[in-house]
Amino acid sequence: MAEKDGGGRRPAGPEHRGDDAPARGDHRVDIGGNASGTVIAGHHNVVIDAHGSTVNLLQPQERPEPVRRESVALLPRRQRDPVGRAADLEELGTELRRHGVVQVWGPPGVGKSTLLRHAARSLEAGPDGVLFLSGAHRESEDLAQEIFEACYEAPGYAPTGPELRRLMAGIRVAVYIDDAELTPDQLRLLTDAAPDATFVLASRERSLLGESGRLELRGLSRAAGLQLLSEELGLPLPQHERAAAHELCGLSLGRPLLLLRAAGLARAGAAGEVRLPRAAEIEGLLPLLFEGLDPAAVGALRLLATLGDAELDPVHVGTLCGVAEPAAVCARLAGLGLVEATERGFRGVADVVPEIRRWAPAAFPALFPADRLCDHFTRWVALPTTTAAQVADHGRALELVAELAEEQGRPDLAVRLARAVSPFLAQSLRFGVWGRLLDRGESAAQQAGDATARAYFTHEKAIRCLMTGRRVVAAVLLAEAVVLWRQLGDTEGVDAALNAQQYTPPPSAPTPEATAPGGGGEMPPGNEPDPGTAAGSDPGAAAGTDAGTAGGPDPGATAGPGPGTASEPAGHGPSGGDAGSVPAGDGGGQPWGDLGSFPVGDAGAAHGAGTGSGAGAGTGAVPNAPVDPATAFAAHSSGAASTGAAAGAGAGAVAPGALWASLLPTIIGVVVAVALGVGIYQVAASDEGGATESASGPEDELAGVWRDEAGNVFRIVGTGDGAYEVDVQATCGDSTTMEITGGSGSYRATMPVWDETACGTTVGEADLTIEVASDRSSAAVQVTERSDGTWECYTCGAQNWTRLS
Repeated sequence: MAEKDGGGRRPAGPEHRGDDAPARGDHRVDIGGNASGTVIAGHHNVVIDAHGSTVNLLQPQERPEPVRRESVALLPRRQRDPVGRAADLEELGTELRRHGVVQVWGPPGVGKSTLLRHAARSLEAGPDGVLFLSGAHRESEDLAQEIFEACYEAPGYAPTGPELRRLMAGIRVAVYIDDAELTPDQLRLLTDAAPDATFVLASRERSLLGESGRLELRGLSRAAGLQLLSEELGLPLPQHERAAAHELCGLSLGRPLLLLRAAGLARAGAAGEVRLPRAAEIEGLLPLLFEGLDPAAVGALRLLATLGDAELDPVHVGTLCGVAEPAAVCARLAGLGLVEATERGFRGVADVVPEIRRWAPAAFPALFPADRLCDHFTRWVALPTTTAAQVADHGRALELVAELAEEQGRPDLAVRLARAVSPFLAQSLRFGVWGRLLDRGESAAQQAGDATARAYFTHEKAIRCLMTGRRVVAAVLLAEAVVLWRQLGDTEGVDAALNAQQYTPPPSAPTPEATAPGGGGEMPPGNEPDPGTAAGSDPGAAAGTDAGTAGGPDPGATAGPGPGTASEPAGHGPSGGDAGSVPAGDGGGQPWGDLGSFPVGDAGAAHGAGTGSGAGAGTGAVPNAPVDPATAFAAHSSGAASTGAAAGAGAGAVAPGALWASLLPTIIGVVVAVALGVGIYQVAASDEGGATESASGPEDELAGVWRDEAGNVFRIVGTGDGAYEVDVQATCGDSTTMEITGGSGSYRATMPVWDETACGTTVGEADLTIEVASDRSSAAVQVTERSDGTWECYTCGAQNWTRLS
């Protein structure tokens, strides 16, 4: 690939190494297959490599011009018309015409997927076509990208958030998404990505309240249930079984899944005999069905149960289970209601998974061994016929296999699998599932003590952050990657990480005098302003820290957090599960991202130990001198306090673990407005050594210039009558004056709590207590949150201050 203007250093090849430098091949993992490729994400041209990806910035004239498809027709598989759903289908059509977005919800087994598939094929399509997608374990970012790819011809290209909305404006497609188990904010961001499309979203529970059409899907009527039983049996219900059929319809609450299983058990009876299960047999229906399965079906069911709710192509069932006709075997299981047919293959049904694990006979252990699964999928990925899209479709299965390997004490297998699939997931541009596998791989690498793999996963996580517009977090991860590659003596890895660092915020925030009117600061060579960049939308980074943001007002920029910014309620799960990924601001990249993929860091960092100074320009903090990456990395690894950040990593002077803690918006990424890591106290106008005396004089025990453990310097001013004031400022630039009261060495204040993922938003208050030492040279400080449970303070806790004057 030709080096672009301003693209920075090309990773060093063998001809550029010193004679005494170890060859990078010493650290390679041979995964076979085509593990390299080039994709374009936003404004970055990324060369995906199995041993560490590299990045170049594309100039506006070099970026792709997607070609719109004339029409879209991505329909679900054919099926017979559902029984007893004519009224529901009519109501769905009415709600869709009225609202444009409709949520269909109901319990498992009630027939949501069946109705959605039927609606996609029978209701009027949008003027530009119709799409049917599965949302199972897929983040908003991945679904938005899939919609874009269906509407445009643009291979290997993921547009930025603003660009995506621009391209999708005016495209009127009808989008049906099954298993759309997303939060309200995620659903809104997804529908906003295609503003003129209509959406039908199926989920277990209703979450879009008062802002969309709604259809609660209930069980079938008694008459429809009897009809379904008759159709599944293939003959009219015998007179002597009608009473049992009526009882089944009542006990099942009309849910088709249970009726399907009952009919399957009746078909398994003696030739010519039809006997529906009785009420007393309902609880043991699944074991009765298992007893009638042949060995091939039991093996297939056991494999699908091992992988839980992951979808699996029948080809894998055939290879792993030694089944000659795996598709037919899986179809029979689906006909019995034991597995579910999806657009990508088959998956286990929720209530069947624990039952088959308990029931499995000795000849069929409950779970497939992890080594066999890891070996199979690693070999499959290496096949020249395996595509990136196929790997992405199996993302959930791959994630569960890696997790199983860790549980069975083989983290090395999880590392091998995650490294093999990572390049393909990156090329698929499905950043959500890619992030989950990177997290899983990093966790396994730490367990296995694999330093090479840890360096690789850290490096790739940083590249992913760049591709999704999260440059501040990318800066910290790249700093850590540099250290890890250097420890390995891998000069190519070091060069690749340093090359990527030029597209992250500068190593320290500029002072107000050095900042351009628009707050842009100095940009790396070749990193020109981009009209599609949203200023200030990167959580935790003030406007102007983005290396790609202009130093003045941008005609195409969106001030503030913009539509790509969202906060996630407390308690949302970390990465490694579905919930790991929550939409957030794009900062010039996509308005998406599996935010759960960013580690919180160690406890010491999360509670104020060495959280460094401001996350970006405009924080008002005096920038600390850049620190070598090894220093920042060591602080992160030990949880010790650190007063600076990695060289070239940006984000002010922030240690990696601390910045992760302060930026993580998995729950509302709230950072209390106190100098505990994000540089939010107003800095004294003078330097540390020559600070002027406070208004109350140097004898005053509280008034004066102080420095916290992170190196932030601030002034407390006495106002008389035992009261004091200090200006506090959040990373997004929001500021207020805080009043401190007390005396005799003990002081207290009430502080605002800002949501650093949604600039300008306060979510609550925290209590500040200050105990000044008898010699007045230091103070013990404690910050305690007043949370109602909807947010969490990552920077609260104990802190020590040192008086400068």
